[in-house]
Amino acid sequence: MVDPEVALRGLVGDARARRLVHRLDDAGREFAAEHFEESRKILVPLVKEAPGLPEGRELLGLSLYRMGRWKEAIDNLEIFRELTGSTEQHPVLADCHRALGHWTDVEFLWEELGGVSPSSALVAEGRMVLAGAKADQGDVAGAIAILEDGWRLPKKPRPHHLRRAYALADLYERAGRNPRARQLFTWIANHDPDLADVTARVRSLS
Repeated sequence: MVDPEVALRGLVGDARARRLVHRLDDAGREFAAEHFEESRKILVPLVKEAPGLPEGRELLGLSLYRMGRWKEAIDNLEIFRELTGSTEQHPVLADCHRALGHWTDVEFLWEELGGVSPSSALVAEGRMVLAGAKADQGDVAGAIAILEDGWRLPKKPRPHHLRRAYALADLYERAGRNPRARQLFTWIANHDPDLADVTARVRSLS
């Protein structure tokens, strides 16, 4: 993407662009601190003034997502997608649709994500949303199959590997496959005992 200040100059002029970049930075700091309502308050007038700024739309969409305001998050992340052609926020966008029960949209975004060969971490996040949507519809076996597809325990797991393993272990437990769930939760706890409630999950299955 183009540097935000350069993009803003074309939208609002040089002087105003500098001011809005500062406001965008302020919103980013609030978001990083998990002050999502503060981030939203900063971004709403910024996006109104510069509706074609991808970074503004993206951060506003993410703030709204973290607040559980699914429809508004979708509106902004769809504009971000149209402005950039990026699939970077597809997992978040799909999760918003999942929360609203838009199963066809979840499937479509997964297919679009897979069609561009993005990073393994991004694919893993998308896969977890797709599996979650299947489970939400009562198809736990189908959800397990999605997360098991191509899955191997990595020797040096990265955060997305651990999140995928956690989601799969949770599904195993829901399906009554407790020994497999315990084995996978234990593996996760050995690598990151602070991930969610994994230590408690191991204890409950022991």
